[in-house]
Parts: sequence; structure tokens; C-alpha cells
Amino acid sequence: MQNIYFTPGPAAIFPTLSKHIQEAFELQIPSISHRSETFRKIYQECYQGLKQLFNLPDNTAVVFASSATEIWERLIWSCVENHSLHLINGAFSKKFYETAQQLQKKPSFYEVEAGKGFDISTIQIEKNIELLALTHNETSTGVSMPVEDIHRLAEQNEQGITALDIVSSAPYAAIDFRKVDTAFFSVQKSFGLPAGLGVWIVNEKCVKKSAILEKKGLLTGTYHRLTQFWKYFEKFETPSTPNVLAIYLLNKVTQDMLKMGIENIRIQTEQKAKKLYDLLENHDYLEAFVKNKAHQSKTVVVANVKNGESTSILKKLKEKNMVVGSGYGEFKNAHLRIANFIANEEVYIDALINELKNN
Repeated sequence: MQNIYFTPGPAAIFPTLSKHIQEAFELQIPSISHRSETFRKIYQECYQGLKQLFNLPDNTAVVFASSATEIWERLIWSCVENHSLHLINGAFSKKFYETAQQLQKKPSFYEVEAGKGFDISTIQIEKNIELLALTHNETSTGVSMPVEDIHRLAEQNEQGITALDIVSSAPYAAIDFRKVDTAFFSVQKSFGLPAGLGVWIVNEKCVKKSAILEKKGLLTGTYHRLTQFWKYFEKFETPSTPNVLAIYLLNKVTQDMLKMGIENIRIQTEQKAKKLYDLLENHDYLEAFVKNKAHQSKTVVVANVKNGESTSILKKLKEKNMVVGSGYGEFKNAHLRIANFIANEEVYIDALINELKNN
């Protein structure tokens, strides 16, 4: 019997992926040139599909990197001369801040205790802030920032660039990209693809800022600097040889999502999340790590094990061919992280809930 994966990345593969992979090899997609008309058509169709899925404005590009981690670096290099502001509520938002430090910028931050969200009324965005770094869904702790709060902070940051991590919430997150300037995700989460492709949504405001920094003689990267990405995007090419197969598969899965309908995806995600949180409210030894319901993630549900030992639970689930994520970092042995992505269909969520009830 095959395993059922509830891990938050790499995650369960998208249900149609094996069919798309077989077709890709029949069409010899891994061998085509990234300067060919065939690739340009794949890229253009992928962009148009993502534009529709995320409701992107016309002045927005989609470019590709190796991972979301690489995009942290490219984004700081390309859009920050001195000051970025980071909202930290877990390991990954903190690593974005540390990336800015490593690139010798002067980042500042607001930080809250793990498992908690922000009171945005306490956050002041100074005029010298060039980039505001927000995380919609902190994968390490299962804390989600309400979309309304993201939009309000973006409105306060009119002069600067607002950047949003949607790594473990895309495409569920209903973000208004007229307010958010740039966002990024990796395909091994809810898109259910193998790891190795980062997707960077970026608007003209970002590329203009990068061009200003270049005119000042500042290093914004080499062949993967933002101005180069944008230049090649305009003809649906890439600066260097990309993961052509991954882009092809992303396009196919995006088309599948469009057929499902993004509103249906959101409704189903919320229904499954409710079942998981209902379980945690009434469980003997599990409880929701994030107490404030307004900040509970719908896509990565984190359960705190009351006795502080998750290893035996994970082992018993694995014996039933259910692979659940362990806690991250300091919470490795205290948490269960349950992915609620599109590939985690309701029948699988129900089976997991039943197992946890009887475990």
C-alpha cells in the first residue's frame, strides 16, 4: 500500500501529476531548448494560467528561480539599498530577515512569540523602509496573517515595496495584487510538484527600484538580477537554462486548478481545515498550537502534543501508511504539522482524523 502524505513540503503529489509526467516524456519536454518556440509557448501559457489563478494585474510578471529561498536573496539584492522591515513569527520569516543581514543591509523587525500573530495597530512603517517583508502563512508554526491585515499594512507602505511569502498558502490565499508588489512560493507545497522550482510574482514597481539601484552602481545580482529576469520575461524566455520540465508541469497543474475553480479550492480547503481544528478542540492529547482562530492557518494545521512527545504518534500513523510532518526546529518532538493542501483530499483528511481519534 502506498503512503498518504500529510507533510507540509515536499508534500503529496497533485493527483494528475503522473499523467502529466508521462505526457511530458512522450513529448520529450526535458530535451527542448529554453530558446525554442515550444518553450516560449509553455512559459506564456503558464504565466497566463497563473495570472488568472491569482488574479494578477497586467503590470505583473512571473519569473522562475530554483526555490523560494533563492528568491529571498534575489529580492533583497534587487530592491533594498539599506532598509527592510520584517515581521517575524516563526523560523522562515526569521530566515528572510537573516538573509537581509547576510547581504549586509540594515533590516529591522517586529517579532512575536511562536504561535501568535501580530496586532498590526502596533506596527509603524517608517518612511525609510524600502521593503516590507510579510509572511501570509508561517509554515513552521501554522500561524496565518489575515489577508485584511496584509492589505492594510501594504496601504501604509505606499512608498516602499510590500513582499509576501505565500510558500505554503498559494493558491488558497486571496491576495489583492494591486496592493502587494511581489510574492513568491515553491511548487512542492500545495501545487504538489517535485521540489526545484521557485515562482516569483513581481510588478513594475520592483523592477524600477532595481534599475535605480543599478544606476547607482550597486550590485543587484548577476545574470539572475531582477532587471534581467524582466527583460527575458517580456519574450517568455529565461536568463539561463531553467527547469523546463517543472515549468511544463506547473502549467499543467495550474490548468487543472483553473478547471476546479479557485473559489471551490478555497471552500474545500476551509471545510477540511474546520474538520481538523474541530478534532483538536476535543482531543485528549492534541490541541491547536495557534490559539487565536483568526490566525490559524487553513493550509498547515499545527497540533501541539500535550505530553510533549510526538514521535510515537508519528510512528503509529506511519504504520498505517500515513506520513505526517513533525514539528519544526525547537518544536520537532512537540508538534504535528498536518498539510491541508489540494492533494490532501477530504477522504484522506477523514481517514487521518479517524486514526487520530482512535490512536
